[in-house]
Formats: sequence, C-alpha cells, structure tokens
Amino acid sequence: MAELRHSSSLGSRAGSSPKKRDDTASPLIHDHRAENDDEGRIRHSFRDRDRPNWFNSPFFSDDPRVSQHSSKISFLLVLIIMIAAVISIFSIINQLNAPYLCKKDGIVLHCPRVKEDPSLWENPYSATTSWRPCAERCDVGVSDIPSENETNGYIFIHAEGGLNQQRIAICNAVAVAKIMNATLILPVLKQDQIWKDQTKFEDIFDVDHFIDYLKDDVRIVRDIPDWFTDKSELFSSIRRTVKNIPKYAPAQFYIDNVLPRIKEKKIMALKPFVDRLGYDNVPPEINRLRCRVNYHALKFLPEIEQMADSLVSRMRNQTGSSNPYMALHLRFEKGMVGLSFCDFVGTREEKAKMAEYRKKEWPRRYKNGSHLWQLALQKRKEGRCPLEPGEVAVILRAMGYPKETQIYVASGQVYGGQNRMAPLRNMFPNLVTKEELASKEELAGFRKHVTSLAALDFLVCLKSDVFVMTHGGNFAKLIIGARRYMGHRYKSIKPDKGLMSKSFGDPYMGWATFVEDVVVTHQTRTGLPEETFPNYDIWENPLTPCMCKA
Repeated sequence: MAELRHSSSLGSRAGSSPKKRDDTASPLIHDHRAENDDEGRIRHSFRDRDRPNWFNSPFFSDDPRVSQHSSKISFLLVLIIMIAAVISIFSIINQLNAPYLCKKDGIVLHCPRVKEDPSLWENPYSATTSWRPCAERCDVGVSDIPSENETNGYIFIHAEGGLNQQRIAICNAVAVAKIMNATLILPVLKQDQIWKDQTKFEDIFDVDHFIDYLKDDVRIVRDIPDWFTDKSELFSSIRRTVKNIPKYAPAQFYIDNVLPRIKEKKIMALKPFVDRLGYDNVPPEINRLRCRVNYHALKFLPEIEQMADSLVSRMRNQTGSSNPYMALHLRFEKGMVGLSFCDFVGTREEKAKMAEYRKKEWPRRYKNGSHLWQLALQKRKEGRCPLEPGEVAVILRAMGYPKETQIYVASGQVYGGQNRMAPLRNMFPNLVTKEELASKEELAGFRKHVTSLAALDFLVCLKSDVFVMTHGGNFAKLIIGARRYMGHRYKSIKPDKGLMSKSFGDPYMGWATFVEDVVVTHQTRTGLPEETFPNYDIWENPLTPCMCKA
C-alpha cells in the first residue's frame, strides 16, 4: 500500500499540464517571450524619450476637436504664405516694368542700376525706352476754339532778351492766352541792349506752321486788328499795359487780375513778360501746351534748318567716316566773365582791365571793389562761376573722351582769345566752330540777324551725340530739355562746378583720384529721366507734364 501511494503521487506530478511544466522549466532553458516583452518595453521607452516635443502637441492629437482647430490654423498659415508670395511676385513684376527714373535725395540724384556697360556717347538703353513724348497735337477734327471776335479780347507781348529767352516768352504767351481765352497777337521780338538785333518773328520762325499747329489750342493773329488805330499806344499808354505781373505768377493771378482789364479794354499789352508764368502753380494741361509750343509749333525757317543739317553732316564726316561728335556750349565771353564777378587766372594787366570794365558796366555791384575778392571765392565754392576752357578740357579727359574727339564749339568771342583757348585745343585738336565748318558766303545770309546765327548753334548742339554745358542760361537748359523730350538717348552733361572747384584747388589730389571723382559724380548728370520737384524748371526737365510712360 505504501508503494502504491508513492507511485500514485509520482503519477499525479507527472500528469500535470504542459503549461504548468513550462512555467516551472529549468533556468537553463532560454525564455524567448520574456526577452521579446522586455525589448518591446525598452523600444517603447526609447521612442517616447527620443520623440520631439512638438510631436506631442495638440496638432497630432487624436482628439477630433483639437484636430479641427489645428486644421483651421494650418489653413490660415497656408493662406498667409500664398498672399505673401503673390505680393512678392507682383512687386518683382512692377520693379521689372517700372520706368527708368532718377530720384533726388537732397542734392544727390539716385538712378536705377543697369547691367550694360557705360558708354561715352549714349545713356543706358532702359532710360531711352521708358518714356515717350506726349505733348504733340491731337487731331480733334472740328476745333472748339472760339473765333477771333468771340474771345475775351487780345493780348500783345514783346519777347525780350536773346533768342532763347524770347522762345520761352513766346511759349508763355500762348499759355496765358489759353488761360484767359484770349486771342494772341503774334509776339514781337524786342531789340535787346546786349544783342542789339532787329530780328522779327518771321525772320527766325515759320509763322504759318506756328499758327496752324496751335489752331486747336489758341486763336493767333498776325497783327493788331485794324479797328485799333493807335498801335503805338499799346506800349506807351498805361491804360493799355499790364505792368504788375509778378515773376512765376500762378494761372489764377491772370484770371483774377488781368482778364477783367482785357474784357474792359479789349486789347492789352503785358509788360514786362520775362518769366511771368509759374510751373507747378498752373494746370498740367497748360504746361503740356507750353511743351507743344516749344517742341512742335516753334520751328525755325527751312533755310536755317537746312544749313544746320549741313553743319551736322560735316561734323560727323570730319574724318571721312560717320563719327559721333560733341557740342560744347562755352560761356566765356567778356560780358559773361565780367557779370559773374568771379576771379580767373590772368596777368595783372588783364585783371586791372577787367576791374575797370566791371566798374563801368555794373557800378552799383562794383562799389569800391574791396568786397569782390571774398565774393569771388564764395561764388567759386558754390559752383556759380563759368568754367574756363582749360578746366573743361581736363574734365572731359577725365571722363574718358580721347584726343580724337570731334568737338563743335558754340560760343561768342572767348575772353582772352587764343591764349585762353590753347589748353582746350592742345588736348582736343579736332575743335571747330560754325565759322570753320562753313564758308563766309554760306554764312553771309545769316549774318543779317544775330539770332539766326544763334539758331544755327542751337540746332547743331541739339542734334549732337553729347552736349556739354559750362555755365547756366536759357540756351543750355532748353537744349537739355529738348534732348530729354527726344528720348533721353544722347548725353547732356552738366558739370558739377562746385565739386570741380574743390578738386582743382586741391594740390595733393592725384590724377587717378581726380578721374574717379569726375566719373562717379557725373554718372547721373547726363540728362537722364529725373523726377520733378516743387518749383522745377519745365524747360530743362519736361518729364512729368509732357512725357508719358512708354
């Protein structure tokens, strides 16, 4: 029995379930499940530790409310990015399509950068294709200009000064007639004390073209009407003359003060009439009309145009082949030197004679002469002195123009004669004037009127490849303005005389430094498209009122 019980107990232990046996297996047997579970826990712990913080943010939450909120934020972010991208694209397109325009920052002019290499003879291509003239006449079919008898009356002016001052007065006269709806009597070119010329309007300008081109703008007649018998009364009688017009008067001044008198008297003379109409205080269409007169209606006589074209052709073929040429407006006549009250290099005898000349011509300004030296220094420092021929030569050479450059000189009798011109001729021997290009017989017909000779100089300078001015004045600013209106293609160089006076007066400045100063300073002083500013001069910069984006 004891044996039987022992065997039963052994049998019961041996008959235990396999699972139980596995659970009590020997430690020598490798347990794969336990290892897998441990590895899983370890990998899970590592994933939790290595996962970035933003992964646990609400954006990746399984909560449907959080997911809906995050999707809205995501949509807004995408929308903002798309709007910013569209704005950037439009900004880039606008920059690419923006016209070439230089802008002033104080006295500094900033111009757009261009990829093309700088040229001695032409402005950047983008500057020449950004703007076009738009002051020409518009064919309107039937004109709405009232007849001569239906206007408010007649106005009459004497255009005073030299040719270019007279030109500006004529343009202003047409504009004033338009403002007051008056009939303009063909202006008379008044004899000037300096020019002493008896030229008539019809001796210089094409009257038929002038009247016809402006027929849709202003009523213009050739002479004082027959019913007004005492023609001399116009400028001799106070009753027939308006004398209180201020300089650069606004359009409203004429409407309030001049028009009532014209309506009363029916015919009035405006005297004086030099610079008697402003620029930015008149309607844009009036400024556009002034450009129409200047650039389209005022044409020189055919014989003047033909002679000028012949001179231009000879300039281009000086060397036997078509070459560009430069026109230099050299303002260094005795009268200009004296009037400037600047000091120039010369002998004691020359300076003594100039002092006597100034004392005789301008006694009130001269006084006793003791203050003139300080005045001369101040004017030169401010760049208000005419450039001497030798100074012009050095500046042109620093700009890079070679010795072979063809130069046409528009000038009167240079003060100091050949000695004063020698430095310029030595550096640029191909220097000619109209008297050297044309024979005495060819010019004989133009010597009857001083303004005819001035008109030849005007046209040859206007059609040059490079125009260089040396001092201010109506001639230079009209040339620069016309070349801008023609498309800004050809350079019109306006030297910075203030900076040049400092450079010329620096004994320690080397040639390389001087060249760099000249080149950098004059990169933007070549007649480029330039924004207008308050009280700007429409004759030198016709951009805003008279030109449109191309």
